[in-house]
Amino acid sequence: MSGGDGNEEFYRQLQLQQQLEAEGGEGEPESDPFTYVDPADGAAYEWDREKKAWFPKITEDFLATYHANYGFHADETDTSSAAGTATESKQPVSSKTSGTQPSANEKGPKQTDPKQKSEKRKLEPGWFHVEEDRNTNVYVTGLPPDITKDEFVQVMSKCGIIMRDPQTEEHKIKLYKDKEGNLKGDGLCCYLKRESVQLALRLLDEAEIRGYKLHVEVAKFQLKGEYDASKKKKKCKDYKKKLSQQQKQLDWRPEKKDGATRMRHERIIIIRNMFHPKDFEEDPLVLNEIREDLRTECEKFGQVKKVLIFDRHPDGVASVSFKEPAEADLCKLTLNGRWFGGRQLSAETWDGVTDYQVEETAREREERLKVWESFLGDPDAKEQQKASDSDS
Repeated sequence: MSGGDGNEEFYRQLQLQQQLEAEGGEGEPESDPFTYVDPADGAAYEWDREKKAWFPKITEDFLATYHANYGFHADETDTSSAAGTATESKQPVSSKTSGTQPSANEKGPKQTDPKQKSEKRKLEPGWFHVEEDRNTNVYVTGLPPDITKDEFVQVMSKCGIIMRDPQTEEHKIKLYKDKEGNLKGDGLCCYLKRESVQLALRLLDEAEIRGYKLHVEVAKFQLKGEYDASKKKKKCKDYKKKLSQQQKQLDWRPEKKDGATRMRHERIIIIRNMFHPKDFEEDPLVLNEIREDLRTECEKFGQVKKVLIFDRHPDGVASVSFKEPAEADLCKLTLNGRWFGGRQLSAETWDGVTDYQVEETAREREERLKVWESFLGDPDAKEQQKASDSDS
């Protein structure tokens, strides 16, 4: 419907509509003024008096084409009833002989409520089938009648990592019992990876435990009774926590032993009486030698992260930082009371508060700069300074 002919036809339909409204719906037109057929593609349109616009006319052919294009398959009864309703609601009727003209209050075909569509799409709760390539459960029979959960976990862990419940943190295993509460000798184990199932079938099947021969097979679940949604466990919404737990299970690093958490300052030990501040005034390179000797000796007890020499402290203090507190404890026990350069050392754990850094005074700074300037100005100044110190 385009061009000048289309506009003329459109205005003609509007004039007919206004004429019918003025006459109060009396008289029967020669043709249906509310229906227009596009000569280009043969599509039928009908006039909506409420919205003042043309809309595609819904017929059985239109519904069939719509369903074929969008892949919607409904019951035949629903389709026929919808088509009949659409035809009856949209098709105009003659004035007096066959009825009245469609009034402004009449509406088109009923549209389905979006809420009803969403409710129809929701699947009803019920049993579901576990795909074979995703089934990580194994069923074990022939277990000793007095086996415990810990022993069962220890046996099944030989073939892979057992999945843990994200809420209870317990291994996903089950030992079946009879009505009296006694173990029946069979159990279920859920692995984290599918490869563990194949390994369990190859290694644990026909194996013996305390004289009992085991039989291992892939678990097959059977439906018993009707589905009860109230017995279903609630899903854990913290998926990131669940993922981190699985990644932690797949980590090859050994688990940390349970115990009290050590403080960070317990990784640092303080060693006293290693030197005298005047030792560095005579030869500043001695500081580097002491630092390297101390690092080499402490690396025998663990990984050393940092070695500090407090060259201005009157007690000759040095600190050594280890990676683990246990390494610092071992070094402290070994170096405490040991002799180094003719001095007996004293080692202790840092309290985390004391600052052993000693700032030089203004007088000490001036003396140090004078010595340095004289050293730079005269290469023999150092020897002269030593000679003057020895004479005094």
